Amino acid sequence: MKRFYKAADVGETEGGFQVELDGRPVRSPAKAPLIFPSRPLAQGVADEWSAQGDRIDAHSMPLMQLSSTAIDLIPAKRPDIVQAISAYAGTDLLCYRAEHPQPLVERQAQHWQPLLDWAALTYDAPLHVCAGLMPQPQPEEALGALRRVVERTDDWYLSALQTATGVCGSIIVALALLEGRLSAEEAFEVSQLDETYQIEQWGEDAEATKRRANVRAEIVACRRFVDLLRG
Repeated sequence: MKRFYKAADVGETEGGFQVELDGRPVRSPAKAPLIFPSRPLAQGVADEWSAQGDRIDAHSMPLMQLSSTAIDLIPAKRPDIVQAISAYAGTDLLCYRAEHPQPLVERQAQHWQPLLDWAALTYDAPLHVCAGLMPQPQPEEALGALRRVVERTDDWYLSALQTATGVCGSIIVALALLEGRLSAEEAFEVSQLDETYQIEQWGEDAEATKRRANVRAEIVACRRFVDLLRG
């Protein structure tokens, strides 16, 4: 789409804040009113619109994408989205450990176990660890506790949690990221730990480099989105 506006600003409206392009409020892709619950988040989205060149690149506007998801998709499909996020607890990345080589085994234990311990204390959700890749049952109490955490979130937070969980392959890493237990870079490192180890051994091709850059960017965007949401 060709750029059709000169300036992007933030204005107050009933129920929150809105992004205005030359004075006209931005709507979601589904044409719904896009009302932000915090001024900082609205400003972050306005900055994305301001940064566009002659043509609008939606992929360069992650805050706008997450906001649109919160408005257009989450309310309509909330039960399914809650279920999909919660299901990650049953096969969480952090629970499946390598049996060898020993350096990888030690690295996983060093970086992953503290996050499982944090989740057990914070959410009363102790998850079991196993060796290998075969799915293992997790305690129903822990799965239920994590599901309740997801269910309690509002649509805006859930938008970021959905993306973060998917890109990290772990509901525990996603929660740690959005709750400030991990920085964006730390979340990238722990979620990419296995692949990083393989790259150290065998090198990295161009496709992997691009994919990992996209993963990092999505993680950064999710953390920034929640930080701005909370003002």
